[in-house]
Amino acid sequence: MLRAPGMMSSDWRCDQHGVVLPLRIPGHADSDVLKMLRQQAKVPMWVPWPLLPGWTITGFGWVGDDRSGVRATAIACTGPALSGGAADVVLIAEELGIGLGAHYAGVVGTDPGPALAEAARTTSAHAKVKVDGHPTPLWSVDSADDRCAYVGEASGLWLWAVLWPAEAGYLLADNVELMDGRERLPGELVYGAPSPYLINPTQ
Repeated sequence: MLRAPGMMSSDWRCDQHGVVLPLRIPGHADSDVLKMLRQQAKVPMWVPWPLLPGWTITGFGWVGDDRSGVRATAIACTGPALSGGAADVVLIAEELGIGLGAHYAGVVGTDPGPALAEAARTTSAHAKVKVDGHPTPLWSVDSADDRCAYVGEASGLWLWAVLWPAEAGYLLADNVELMDGRERLPGELVYGAPSPYLINPTQ
């Protein structure tokens, strides 16, 4: 259970994990929310641009409080899956030790850990995206069975891409380009109904 700051403590506290930073998820996605997040974020906001055909921005999330500022961001997108139906992706930028990417990936711990360092040392990247025009490698990490997760580093921070369903990883082979929404906001972004995965990754 997460407890808000009060008279006895100025920290957010979890009964299980102690002092934590809260995760905030607004009930809708639109340009006003994006502009507000842009002003507060200390970490990148990885916006896919241009959007893949048929895709929309379906939600925002961030970790932080008034004292710490925004230390992790999550942007959700939804679009057509190759096999029919819908596919979802959540893109996360976070500082070391925050754990937002691990939360959405469904893995234990806060960071990818030594397994990622070993994979990066011994194997080629499993996927690549362009981050502000620069090719950026991502490696697959173990995740819950209903999704797939990739992680790498961009701007000195963790970059996670978590996709539902598990076979949706093929989307990262489709020349996905990410831009930092703090630097520029495309006026042509299209917004859709809220992604259920931002609130509950185990849909």
